[in-house]
Amino acid sequence: MTTVPTPDPNRRLRRQICWLLIAVAVGIAVGHVLSAERVYEPSLAPPPGVEPDGRNQAWPTDGRPRPTPTFGSNDRSRWATVRALVDQGTFVIGRRDPARATSENEYGDYGIVFDEDGWHTVDKVLNPQTHEYYSSKPPLLTVLMAGEYWVLKHTLGWSIDQHTDEIVRIGLLTFNVLPLILYLWMIGRLAERYGATDWGRLFVVAAAAFGTLLSAFLITFSNHVPAALAALVALYAALPVAFPPPHPQPLFPEAGERGEKKAPPAADAVRLVVAGLAAGFLVNCELPAAAFVAALGLLLLIRAPMRTLIWFVPAPLLLIAVFFLLNHAATGQWLPVYEKLDTPWYQYPGSVWSTIHPGQGRGIEFAKYAEPRWMYAVHLLVGHHGWFSLTPINLLGLAGMFAALVVLVRRRPATPAPGWAAIAAGSLAVSIVVFVFYAFVTETANYGGWTNGPRWLLWLTPLWLFAMVPVVDWLGRRRWGRILCLALLALAVLSASYSPWNPWRHPWLYRWMDAQNWLPY
Repeated sequence: MTTVPTPDPNRRLRRQICWLLIAVAVGIAVGHVLSAERVYEPSLAPPPGVEPDGRNQAWPTDGRPRPTPTFGSNDRSRWATVRALVDQGTFVIGRRDPARATSENEYGDYGIVFDEDGWHTVDKVLNPQTHEYYSSKPPLLTVLMAGEYWVLKHTLGWSIDQHTDEIVRIGLLTFNVLPLILYLWMIGRLAERYGATDWGRLFVVAAAAFGTLLSAFLITFSNHVPAALAALVALYAALPVAFPPPHPQPLFPEAGERGEKKAPPAADAVRLVVAGLAAGFLVNCELPAAAFVAALGLLLLIRAPMRTLIWFVPAPLLLIAVFFLLNHAATGQWLPVYEKLDTPWYQYPGSVWSTIHPGQGRGIEFAKYAEPRWMYAVHLLVGHHGWFSLTPINLLGLAGMFAALVVLVRRRPATPAPGWAAIAAGSLAVSIVVFVFYAFVTETANYGGWTNGPRWLLWLTPLWLFAMVPVVDWLGRRRWGRILCLALLALAVLSASYSPWNPWRHPWLYRWMDAQNWLPY
């Protein structure tokens, strides 16, 4: 006999509140995108007569700078490539010709990132053979944005050098804000499916909407928001295949809708293809996320081997192949150029990277010379760029991950729903691998440079939100637990809202420690 689920009288109200939270979050994001502009802050400028260094920034002295909706080297590197691809048909964003050298232009550099105000960037590399400059960023996301710009240029006649505001803002709305709606909707669906209380379900959605550092990156063209969305899509699509619910659901159902018949094979095939494409796109955005893709693929192989081999595996392999092919098409190199930090591609005369050596300056880029790796790891976890200190709601996710380990080790019934414990425990393993890579393996030990937090870890955010679901359910049944959750959320919102005008700014904890002279860089 088929058991019919008991109707939930609060389901409709929860759904309405979730959409209310989504509407507020999206409205805030749209407002920030429409008003996005590079701001020069007096607090970051050195006193008159003092040369700027890695701890401050030069104040414009040659007239009013050009107003621009781009913020700095990271996003300008991508936008310059978008412009080069559509307007010039090349990935080249600048060139070096010693014959052009002058007293003002020592090396003879020219091109998009040199000749016009508002396009300058340090996130570029120089091919030592061809003397051509390229963006140091992986190209797939940039190519996709170039496709949108191509459509705008050929339908509306807009040129990005003349209509920078319009094209950049449309790009941010389509690549960041529209995906935000899907992201929060999926978080709400997972909370509804795996949560047990009204408090817990709504808290997770509110945390996703306002309590993570991802929200600050909605106003800039970077890989962080698309990567987090890709990780969530891969998880969301794969879960019903790996762990079918007791009452199978149609593809992307409304909250609480259950069917009584087994989902058709075509639905699982679509889910696996979507999960595979999202996983492959995630690797293009964040190469260390290959650990997550491998873990998800292994889980699917164990749970549904033939369907995984047929429908899931080809999709990430295809996009991983695209990753290498685009790198070669862009720079002539199969591997991403950011792997060449200690080569002439980065260490060319005049490069800012060639000036970062022990004892030759101050600022966050010199952190790797001023502190041991164990201290770097501490700051990455609970210090000035801490995963937990800046976003303390992640402590709830950590508690959920350890609870999942207990569930698996003791072979207790998986709660709150089949598959949660395996995914949460796997997320902990993946997070440890990624953290160890950035803390102890990679040479780029600079916390991501000028940025509002541990941005290289932000794609893990939906996995930690998923893991916290039963924890906030448990805490929500207790008055002190609700107070604790609200306090953690308030602190997380503080960090997320600290510099809403520019995500490429140090977090409040870093600035406070720097003001106390506690940092040796």
